[in-house]
Amino acid sequence: MSINMSRRRFLKNAVVLGATVGASSLIRPWMKNARAARDHILIGLPNPSTGHLAGFGEASPWANQRAVAAINEAGGIFIKEAGKKLPVKFKLVDTQSDATKAGEVAAKLILKDRVDLMVVMHTPDTVNPVAAMCERFEIPCISLDAPVDGWLSGGPYEWNYHAFWTVNAIADLYIGMWEQAADKHNKTVGVLWPNDPDGKSWGPIFARKAGAKGYKIVDIGHFPYFMKDFSAVINAFKKHRVQIVCGVLIPPDFITFWRQSHQQGFHPAMATIGKAILFPADVEALSGNLPQGLLTENWWSPFHPFQSSLTGETAGELCDAWSGEKSKPWTAPIGFKYAGFEIAADALKRAGTLDKQVLLKAIGETDLDTIVGHIKYNDRHYSETPLVGGQWVKGKKYPWDVEIVFNKMTPEIPTTAKLIYPLPK
Repeated sequence: MSINMSRRRFLKNAVVLGATVGASSLIRPWMKNARAARDHILIGLPNPSTGHLAGFGEASPWANQRAVAAINEAGGIFIKEAGKKLPVKFKLVDTQSDATKAGEVAAKLILKDRVDLMVVMHTPDTVNPVAAMCERFEIPCISLDAPVDGWLSGGPYEWNYHAFWTVNAIADLYIGMWEQAADKHNKTVGVLWPNDPDGKSWGPIFARKAGAKGYKIVDIGHFPYFMKDFSAVINAFKKHRVQIVCGVLIPPDFITFWRQSHQQGFHPAMATIGKAILFPADVEALSGNLPQGLLTENWWSPFHPFQSSLTGETAGELCDAWSGEKSKPWTAPIGFKYAGFEIAADALKRAGTLDKQVLLKAIGETDLDTIVGHIKYNDRHYSETPLVGGQWVKGKKYPWDVEIVFNKMTPEIPTTAKLIYPLPK
């Protein structure tokens, strides 16, 4: 079932939830007085800890606790209302990878827990409903890790500031990887666009940009989550002699599609897949040799030449710390989880107050080097972060590693291997 919800529906949910804690005219004074009496700064953190987006949320609260520990080890953040430095705390609540639940969780964090600030990330399914609640209740919100285009679909925004890459950028990235083997394929691309904010924003942009480069697009239309049978799609791709597959899917859907493709004798030469194969656990779930050579976006890694504004720790050192403590391979969201609290700490320090208008202004004026790169918001409230192309290969320490094989858009991030082409059958 699609979990793409309209902003109007989220706002309706917010009004219903607000009614359960009292008349709307009484909410804001009660919240203000309660915050004034608190001895810490509280950040709300809706997170997909379970469900089909759990790979995105896995490293919470590890990365968040690491960042908060660095803030508090420095004494916390001076808040003039308190006349002293206050420690930072956060409350993480599971959204269960569900957009409706994410909106409900956000409303409760605002109305019941009375958070001073919201930090949220992990695809438009999580970010957009939380952003809508923050707009409704006028709470400053820092969001990351959702394509900008999908996030913008919930705007315009006053209380939200966002950082990630655009679909224009990922289209250039994927097409750039296709072009590396342009003399070896027929430039026919079969696309997989689900009926969600990502699918709806990616489709038109890819069609326009790929068409301008001479690619033929085979598009079977939007489909719901948790498809059980992709036979009609696979047959259409076979009929049109598709040699490149491109899509942005949730992991269960790509696993189903890729297994059925091989079972039904469909073997494309190249596959560029967003979201579904970002994480080692999801790649391993494909089983066998099916992950070998799959291409995806890489938006953070130990090879990114950035460091923490809180401690000076590098991206590589943060990845090593995770792997050392958890005995697991690094994942791209680790850096963004950490960066969300870098941005929050920087804005709180510059604001020096929990007055939401002053804090919102400070967020908007962010000009900060973080562990995911430089963050400076534009007049549409977003900051673009860098992209490189990654390819899955059999690993040395872990079953699968992702190598950086394309960096023409951001040459400051080094490649670590050459592109493998075509995909093994």
